Amino acid sequence: MTHGTFQAPIPVNEPVRAYSPGSPERARIEKELARQSSETVEVPLIIGGEEIRTGDTAEMVCPHDHGHVLGIYHRARPEDIARAMDAATEARRQWEGLAWQDRAAVFLRAGELLATTWRDRVNAATMLNQSKTVHQAEIDSACELVDFFRFNVHYAEQLYGEQPQSAPGMWNRLEHRPLDGFVFAITPFNFTSIAGNLPSAPALMGNTTLWKPASTSVLSGYWLMRLFEEAGLPPGVINFVPGSGASVGDPVLADRRLAGIHFTGSTAVFQGIWKTVGKNIASYAQYPRLVGETGGKDFVFAHPSADPAALAVALLRGAFEYQGQKCSAASRAYIPKSLWPDLRDRMEAGMAEMKTGDVADFSNFLGAVIDAKSFANLKGAIDAARASSDAEVVLGGGYDDSKGWFVEPTVIEAKAPDYETMCTELFGPILTVHVYDDARIEDAVEACATGSAYALTGGIFASDRRDIAHLTDALRFAAGNFYINDKPTGAVVGQQPFGGSRASGTNDKAGSLLNLLRWVSPRTIKETFVPPTDWRYPFLG
Repeated sequence: MTHGTFQAPIPVNEPVRAYSPGSPERARIEKELARQSSETVEVPLIIGGEEIRTGDTAEMVCPHDHGHVLGIYHRARPEDIARAMDAATEARRQWEGLAWQDRAAVFLRAGELLATTWRDRVNAATMLNQSKTVHQAEIDSACELVDFFRFNVHYAEQLYGEQPQSAPGMWNRLEHRPLDGFVFAITPFNFTSIAGNLPSAPALMGNTTLWKPASTSVLSGYWLMRLFEEAGLPPGVINFVPGSGASVGDPVLADRRLAGIHFTGSTAVFQGIWKTVGKNIASYAQYPRLVGETGGKDFVFAHPSADPAALAVALLRGAFEYQGQKCSAASRAYIPKSLWPDLRDRMEAGMAEMKTGDVADFSNFLGAVIDAKSFANLKGAIDAARASSDAEVVLGGGYDDSKGWFVEPTVIEAKAPDYETMCTELFGPILTVHVYDDARIEDAVEACATGSAYALTGGIFASDRRDIAHLTDALRFAAGNFYINDKPTGAVVGQQPFGGSRASGTNDKAGSLLNLLRWVSPRTIKETFVPPTDWRYPFLG
């Protein structure tokens, strides 16, 4: 064995490539898009390093061309999940027994592979299966995931280095053990980076995982699983088990070996998981760690002193990038009456230039929403606003699902701050604006602070520092990621650890040491070098 106090490479954020016309990276991604568009992929389960084909299959399609089938994936059955839990249990002892630097090396290599030879493959799969533009794919499935791998290793090194003091005659140590069981990672469709981070962060700390990807993003998840294998991840450490929530989740939540759940998805699903865990709590071998990020109804609050040009750009980008399908997307805004006419004109001008369509056409700013269910939900919200006397569709509002699930950028003006779309998460390119009387700004601040069950992200726009300080304090508990004169999206690993509270989750800050702390179970070790040999204390004399 090699002995040394090893230090991991200092992480830096992966640079975002521009994909400008004529650039080499643009030519490469266009070639990869054409290649993947012309093939069909069969995705198996991967359990203990073995491919399993169940015969129960579903199609993977392009949301912007739902008649284009990218391939099929096999769905896990309860017996497959039992096998995966056994595989994770069997792999655990050897994996946790590796020196931390050996585990770290796997994910550092995965990051380097993704930054180089795997970048185009994963980006193209994300574009096609999740309808992301090249820019949105690049910042997500390439840069952010590379950052997760590199920064998590850095944070793991810091965590392992956190040690207690030792008094004379003894040596106190703190061992950061993995959890006593397996971790269940449930990942969303909207961020390939989250899909890669949720199973790998616990694995870095010595845990083994079962990974259930969202059914609408299996293709990019599959390529990440292959990436982990090429990076040297041993069989059984991460087990890839796409399938329905019940087929996968029910047997996992019923197993006594469940040690933790790493989740990103809807509030309702996470609350259902929490209830099931609570009902089963006496049957587990330990109290499972529950880590969840569950969405938001994210706000932008504009003070009358806000710069309308900066505010308009923040709303256009924050609300409509990736079709508003970000947990952090700006979906409610509080705008003073004095600014609204100017702001509305600026947004109208910007929206008139925004194109929606096939993401392989790089002139499009938006692709399609993820599936027919999402389309129907968004269509219903737009139609309801048109029919309501309490709201008005003031910009956009078009939709068409004949070829892809396309919803145009839409702005709804709500007369009251408690209108339905000011409170309910829609997960689409719909921004609801409440225009408040400048003289009643404090009422608007209170509505912003308490008008939603969520508390994920939010931003304020103001010029005077006193107003910035006041709004920052008044909205202190309304967002876990808070932005001043900026849109509420675009958190960067190592710069803005991500997560919120209330109905937005457990706020364990993905991409930080705080998150990794959830995947270890510390053990204090005290070693006395010369133990006493007489039971009597001096005071007895």
